[in-house]
Amino acid sequence: MRVLVVDDSAFMRRAISTMLASDPQIEVLGAARNGKEGIEMAKRLKPDVITMDIEMPEMDGLTALRRIMHDCPTNVLMLSSLTTEGSHAALTALKLGAADFLAKDMSQVSLNITNIQEDLLHRVRALGRARKPVSSALRPATDTGQTSPVFRPDQFDVVCIGSSTGGPPLLEKILTGLPPTLSAPIVIAQHMPMIFTASMSERLGKECLLPVVHAEDRMPLDQRTIYIAPGGKNLHIKRLGLTRYILLVNDDPPEAIYKPSVDALLESAAASHGQRTLAVILTGIGEDGLVGARKLHAKGGTILAQNEETCVVYGMPKAVTQAALVAASLSPDQIGAALKTLAPKPAPSRATGTATASVPRRAAS
Repeated sequence: MRVLVVDDSAFMRRAISTMLASDPQIEVLGAARNGKEGIEMAKRLKPDVITMDIEMPEMDGLTALRRIMHDCPTNVLMLSSLTTEGSHAALTALKLGAADFLAKDMSQVSLNITNIQEDLLHRVRALGRARKPVSSALRPATDTGQTSPVFRPDQFDVVCIGSSTGGPPLLEKILTGLPPTLSAPIVIAQHMPMIFTASMSERLGKECLLPVVHAEDRMPLDQRTIYIAPGGKNLHIKRLGLTRYILLVNDDPPEAIYKPSVDALLESAAASHGQRTLAVILTGIGEDGLVGARKLHAKGGTILAQNEETCVVYGMPKAVTQAALVAASLSPDQIGAALKTLAPKPAPSRATGTATASVPRRAAS
């Protein structure tokens, strides 16, 4: 797989190129000093993957990303500083079409070069094997000729979503379209560092009709609320009594490769809500979610997976689909449409004849 490195720091260009070249499967085509050079080299060299810094002189990474995704769509891995400003920029990049991001801490590059190298190679290999993105000018606006599942408004007591590479813009698309009358809480495990999940919670909170919360330990699980698992920690649902539930934020299990772990979330949902759980597995590297999905499926829970055609990396959804655990493989638009059916339909008011939302009582699981 052929990679282009774009970074204004000569040290980072050398460091990234050296780390990439350590893998015999990867060929470093060249290194650009800014976004303008990056665009020119991307058009000429046609790499499989581009690593792109965000803050650069002459032309920044976000501006270059827009041009690349329009002129020569390529899987772009953004390199973002591990700061609040960097996390907001990374989320913007993902919305503009970047496939993934890697948080970089300049002070730690020389100290933790092995860990950084392993993470970089893991992501670049996955993106190199993934399908290339389609220009927004050529991408169909909506799905046609396919049917989304229709659920009863009172069918589930909790919705759990697992997501990784390519997930944040899909989460934004799906969640911002949900009505405020959707009563089941939504709990999300997105593979990201803590500062990035906090920024994502803040961003979604401004856009969604439902409240969005960055989850904390022992926080009550309330209806009509979206909970984002904090990065670097695992999130579990725990049942207290017949109808009371709380969220636990901890490091269990310590051996989890990804934190927040989708497996940990789904295993806890299987124990707390069983068949009253709806799980959704979105795009991502690896098989996180497979173990938890098996346990949830055994308890009668319902699992939806993103379809291969719309995934940035068809890893996590592929694992649960090939294991015959999913009720349907759907596009993000179809997943959003299916979740909307969980909201009560407006019922005409006897007094005025106008439509009012009817909210069913939750059944004890």
